[in-house]
Amino acid sequence: MSKQVGKENVEKLVKEHQARLKSFIRKKVSNKEDAEDILQDVFYQLTKAFEDTASPIKQVSAWLYRVARNTIINKGRKKQEDEFPVSGYDEEVHILKDFSEVLFNDDNPTPETEYLRSFVWQELETALSELPLEQREAFELTELDGLPVKGVALSMNIPVNTLLSRKHYAVKYLRKRLEGLYNDILES
Repeated sequence: MSKQVGKENVEKLVKEHQARLKSFIRKKVSNKEDAEDILQDVFYQLTKAFEDTASPIKQVSAWLYRVARNTIINKGRKKQEDEFPVSGYDEEVHILKDFSEVLFNDDNPTPETEYLRSFVWQELETALSELPLEQREAFELTELDGLPVKGVALSMNIPVNTLLSRKHYAVKYLRKRLEGLYNDILES
């Protein structure tokens, strides 16, 4: 198709290419909803391209597949960025953030929150004492003392990845060990 295409032909082009383009996208994308979104994006871009009369599309079929391929790639990149947090261990620290609200929140302390805070600290200390020393230090220095990971690794004379690994195991253990307490706090 090497003819120039006018705006009035958009609907015809959508009908003509929709089934094959949808099949092409479905082969590349496992999620049906994502495939539908990509197909809609491609046809939206086709509509926008017709509004730009300065550069008309000459080979519509090739253009559609190129836009579909690029949209699939961009959506894949975006999805990877969303899936990978800045730190590989951020998700595991979620429970600790919830505990930190109890442990460090001083807004309007009541006798109940003071008791709860004291109890959580006691349970955390007990759980930390059960950890191997290296894991306990990694956790305490980075999470409780708030020291930067690179600085802690340097002071301990270990690679950053080793420190993160130790912290990872500490968090994993603490999560399992304090799960019941965490659930009790959320229910109250």
